[in-house]
Amino acid sequence: MQPLPPEEARRDGAEDAQWSRPECQAWTGTLLLGTCLLYCARVSMPVCTVSMSQDFGWNKKEAGIVLSSFFWGYCLTQVVGGHLGDRIGGEKVIVLSASAWGFITAATPLLAHLSSAHLVFMTFSRILTGLLQGVYFPALTSLLSQKVRESERAFTYSAVGAGSQFGTLVTGAMGSLLLDWYGWPSVFYFSGGLTLLWVCYVYRYLLSEKDLILALGVLAQGLPVSRHTKVPWRQLFRKPSVWAAISSQLSSACSFFILLSWLPTFFKETFPSSKGWVFNVVPWLVAIPASLFSGFLSDHLINQGYRTIAVRKFMQVMGLGLSSVFALCLGHTSSFCKSVVFASASIGLQTFNHSGISVNIQDLAPSCAGFLFGVANTAGALADCPGALGPPAPSAAGVVGVCLGGYLIETTGSWTSMFNLVAAVSSLGLCTFLLFGEAQRVDLSPTHEDL
Repeated sequence: MQPLPPEEARRDGAEDAQWSRPECQAWTGTLLLGTCLLYCARVSMPVCTVSMSQDFGWNKKEAGIVLSSFFWGYCLTQVVGGHLGDRIGGEKVIVLSASAWGFITAATPLLAHLSSAHLVFMTFSRILTGLLQGVYFPALTSLLSQKVRESERAFTYSAVGAGSQFGTLVTGAMGSLLLDWYGWPSVFYFSGGLTLLWVCYVYRYLLSEKDLILALGVLAQGLPVSRHTKVPWRQLFRKPSVWAAISSQLSSACSFFILLSWLPTFFKETFPSSKGWVFNVVPWLVAIPASLFSGFLSDHLINQGYRTIAVRKFMQVMGLGLSSVFALCLGHTSSFCKSVVFASASIGLQTFNHSGISVNIQDLAPSCAGFLFGVANTAGALADCPGALGPPAPSAAGVVGVCLGGYLIETTGSWTSMFNLVAAVSSLGLCTFLLFGEAQRVDLSPTHEDL
């Protein structure tokens, strides 16, 4: 019997390793909760910053150092997390990192009172939390690309991604109550403790002790590098479709963070008598079902016979194109109700990017999707705005966009210029993806090429 070529053998092995439907459902629900808890831990510090500043005597500059320090660590582990996920399994990377960030979050009140150097300890803990959380989304991308069927990837990724909106809402609601009732330490105990309980559940029911011990052993000894485990750098980055995916990812993150950072100020200045919870909560409530619907629609269209790349591009038209139209509408209305509707529509439609560009990275390179996603995120995650704590993962392009948006508002005296910037950035990313985006795999190495 003629043996299969190495690439075909690896593809058959990957198909055999995919989750069954019950396994996929169990892991989807578990990872959705994990993403929720990731954001609970991430936004605990912003929720508590005012109270902690009063207790420790921090000024705005010192509070800003603590808030932004998370992203100093976050930008350093994107590629590492993706590569580890590709090599030892994304689920193992996620559980090991979650156990560490959950412990640090729960121990934050203790760290804050270890000495009088509160600022130093809090900055260090946030850097460490950023380092640990930076591996999550690249490892998640690697895991789903290897374990989920192509026809189900969009819904699975969108469902798991919806956990970021859940986490933001849960911490905003429960965190505010805990803050009023028991003080700021309770917020960290709440988010860190729940994360540790989640880790115990995954360890007990979804992972074996042997798997984790093996993963720890591989990490301790260093990752083995063979021809078949090397990332095909040159092959990946010679493809226009890869660069189209990266540029579209940056554009979507940039436009998102411009809106996320400036919409609260826009509402406060334009409608000073409006209630803050309306424009701070309603868009996220809309974004959750929008994310789930986009994933369902994407997979349904593919199962109906539509070409994968056509579906991915359609999702980007919605996520970058139509969402920017609603953002433009914000600059041309004086009605509070219409503004909330337009803002909710724009934020909600941006979740369609989960079923477009985020899944397209898995289409292009399922064997090293974590690495490629890490590169795309690192290209943007070199810095971030301290207030930008919602989904998706932070982006330096977002920081540039946020700063440029502020400059335009200041110099023109009009919010319309900022919304025009959102439309321009979104259009650039959309056009690039429409022209050069593809869904064919690019990670299969030709036998004649030495990579």
